[in-house]
Amino acid sequence: MSISLTKIQAPIAEEMELFEKKFRTSMKSKVLLLDRIMSYIVKRKGKQMRPMFVFFMAKLFRGDGIGDATYRGAALIELLHTATLVHDDVVDDANYRRGFFSVNALWKNKIAVLVGDYLLSKGLLLSLHNDDFELLKIVSNAVREMSEGELLQIEKARRLDITEEVYFDIIRQKTASLIASCCAVGASSAGASPEDVEKARLFGEKVGIAFQIKDDLFDYGTAEIGKPVGIDIKEKKMTLPLIHALREADWLTKRRVIYNVKNNNGDSKRVQQVIEFVKASGGIDYTIEIMNKYHAEALAILHTFPASPSRTSLEQLIAYTIEREK
Repeated sequence: MSISLTKIQAPIAEEMELFEKKFRTSMKSKVLLLDRIMSYIVKRKGKQMRPMFVFFMAKLFRGDGIGDATYRGAALIELLHTATLVHDDVVDDANYRRGFFSVNALWKNKIAVLVGDYLLSKGLLLSLHNDDFELLKIVSNAVREMSEGELLQIEKARRLDITEEVYFDIIRQKTASLIASCCAVGASSAGASPEDVEKARLFGEKVGIAFQIKDDLFDYGTAEIGKPVGIDIKEKKMTLPLIHALREADWLTKRRVIYNVKNNNGDSKRVQQVIEFVKASGGIDYTIEIMNKYHAEALAILHTFPASPSRTSLEQLIAYTIEREK
């Protein structure tokens, strides 16, 4: 990795620190149990790439600093996104999130669903109380798309008939829509024109697609990471390397591989056979090529904006998304 996330974040370190304080305040509750859970959620923060995209994009349009609307926009995204993660863990019956116990594992499903609802309402009220209607519109649309993408994936997973076109529909909605909304919120909160806000959104969408493709590559052991190799296959998720490999295979091979994914996905030996099939069929090389294409398209959009320290930081951040090891 040529540059660490900490170094990329350095130009906005003060803003990130202030954001964390503001975000903690926005999570406060008068209910003791809820306050304890909110405190637990805040402690489990990940890479914080979402607020980074918001702040760098805002600085791209407002070089004199970040205003209150941008902090609220970043908090809105974090609140609504955290709500979806809490609900996702209930849906997936997951006991862990980023190496920590999930909310539902510690406090059971009923409380987890209510906590997700609480986070959602906090985000909505934060925007409504400050008349941030445009920001609320951007983020609400992303949450709708994320839900649709998740349901589309569940529907297609039953029959394992995902084409490349459907795959891109799923990841655009499930993953890319969130990063797109971060960039659009950053631009909008800094007073950018509707045309520039749309350009920022499209930039974020390209980055988000490249980010998810990189995640899908991890399933085939392209790096030593926390995510177990073959986990997508075990969960019957059709990702780009497998979709491409099946498209290139003869009918009999395709039938055998699909049978293994559908019926032998709990057998580590069979899962490894699927991984080897994908590698031998050029699925990895093809996927890397497509990922690099989206990275180049994102860069091209970014370069329509004037050169600045913030633009350089965004270049580093999108490079990180495809070079990261975890």
